[in-house]
Amino acid sequence: MKITKSLLNTGAALALSLLATSVMAAVSAEEAAKLGTTLTPVGAEMAGNADGTIPAWTGGLPKNAGSVDGKGFLSDPFANEKPLFTITAQNVEQYKAKLTPGQYAMFKRYPETYKIPVYTTHRTATVPADVQAAAKKNAVNTKLVQGGNGLENFETAYPFPIPKDGVEAIWNQITRYRGGSLKRLVTQATPQANGSYSLVYFQDQFTFRANLTDYDASKPSNILFYFKQQVTAPSRLAGNVLLVHETLDQVKEPRLAWIYNAGQRRVRRAPQVSYDGPGTAADGLRTSDNFDMYNGAPDRYDWKLEGKKEIYIPYNNYRLDSPNLKYADIIKAGHINQDLTRYELHRVWHVVGTLKAGERHIYAKRDFYLDEDTWQVSEGDHYDGRGTLWRVAEAHAEYYYDKQVPWYTLETLYDLLSGRYIALGMKNEEKSAYDFDFKASESDYTPAALRQSGVR
Repeated sequence: MKITKSLLNTGAALALSLLATSVMAAVSAEEAAKLGTTLTPVGAEMAGNADGTIPAWTGGLPKNAGSVDGKGFLSDPFANEKPLFTITAQNVEQYKAKLTPGQYAMFKRYPETYKIPVYTTHRTATVPADVQAAAKKNAVNTKLVQGGNGLENFETAYPFPIPKDGVEAIWNQITRYRGGSLKRLVTQATPQANGSYSLVYFQDQFTFRANLTDYDASKPSNILFYFKQQVTAPSRLAGNVLLVHETLDQVKEPRLAWIYNAGQRRVRRAPQVSYDGPGTAADGLRTSDNFDMYNGAPDRYDWKLEGKKEIYIPYNNYRLDSPNLKYADIIKAGHINQDLTRYELHRVWHVVGTLKAGERHIYAKRDFYLDEDTWQVSEGDHYDGRGTLWRVAEAHAEYYYDKQVPWYTLETLYDLLSGRYIALGMKNEEKSAYDFDFKASESDYTPAALRQSGVR
C-alpha cells in the first residue's frame, strides 16, 4: 500500500513537472515558421486590418527614407501629412473604444487643452537581419526560468515573438532591440501644475553585453546590458553618476547598481534603483521601473495577456524630435504640447500586471499596451492600492530608420491627482542626437570607472 501511494505521488509530481515544462516551453517549429510569412520577423500580424485603416507591413522604412543632419537628427518622412481628424474633449465619446482608460482620463482632466491628432497609419519599424534571425531562433529555443523571472537559451532580442502569456510579452519589452550600443544627451522636465519647470540634463550610455568591444561569448554571464547615466546639469546635481548591470534573471541575481555622489566623491551600492525606488532627479514623479516605460524584474506582478486591440498610440513622432523646437515649445502646463504630437491607429498587445499577494509596490495594477511591430510599451495606466487610476504614461515613438532602431523620442508620465508630470528624453536643443555607433568595453561599466566619469 505504501509503495503504491509513493508511486502515485511520484507519478503526480512527474505529471505536474511535465505540465510546468510544457507551459514554459518555446513554440513549435511549425508555429515559428509563421515568422516572416504570415507574421513579421518579430511576431506582428503582417496583414492589415479588415477596414484598411491599418496597412499591411511591407518591411518598414528604408535606411534612406529621409536625410540626417550634421547633429544626427532625422528628417520627417511624413512632414507634408495633415491630421485625418483630432480627438478633443468635445468628441472623445465617439472614439472612446480606441482609447485606453488613461487617455480617456486625460481628456476629462484637461478638457480645454488635451487633444489627440490622428494621422494616417504607417508601419515604419523593422530591425536588422541578424536581429530578425535571433528572434526566430528564440521562438523555438528560449524558455522561461525561475517561474517566469528569467530566460535561458536567449539571443539578442525578442525572446517570445509568438507569446503565450503576459510575462512572455513583458519580456519582449524588457529585451527589445534598441541598437545594441548607444550614447545620448537628453533632458528631463518635471513641470509644476502651472507649467513652470527646470531641466535636468543627462548623458546616458547603454550597451548590451554582446555589443561590448571585448565581448567573450565563451564566458558565462547573467548580464543583459550595462547602463551608465551621468547628470551634467543643474550644478547642484552635476557629476552624480548611476551605473547599472542589468541581469537576465533578477531573482537569482538581482540588478547590480551603484551611485557615485560627486559631493562626497564616493561610490555606493544602490539597491534602491529598482522596482518602485525613486527615479533619478524625478521629484517623486516616477519610479525606477517607470524608466523606458517599464524595466527590471517582472517577479512582483502576475501578468495576464488580454489579447490584441486597435488603439490610437503616439507613432512616427519626428516633428516632436525636431532640432528646430525649443524645450519651451514642448513643455506646457498639465501635459506636453499636443499640437506637436502624432498618433496613429495600431494593433497593440494589452498586458495587465496585478501585484502579487505579499509583494510591495506603489502601483497595485499596471495596464500596458505594447505596439505589435516593435514590442515597445506605447501606453501605460498605473493604479494605486485603492484601485484609482493614478498615473498615465505615453511613449512618443520614433523609428530611427538610418540605423533600423525602433525607440522613443519622448516618454511622459502624467499624475492625474497632482496635475504634474514628467517628460524624459528631449534632445531638441542638444549638440547631437542619438549615437548608435558608440563603442564601449566592459571596463567602462565598472564601479571603479564611476569616479572618473563623475569628475565635475
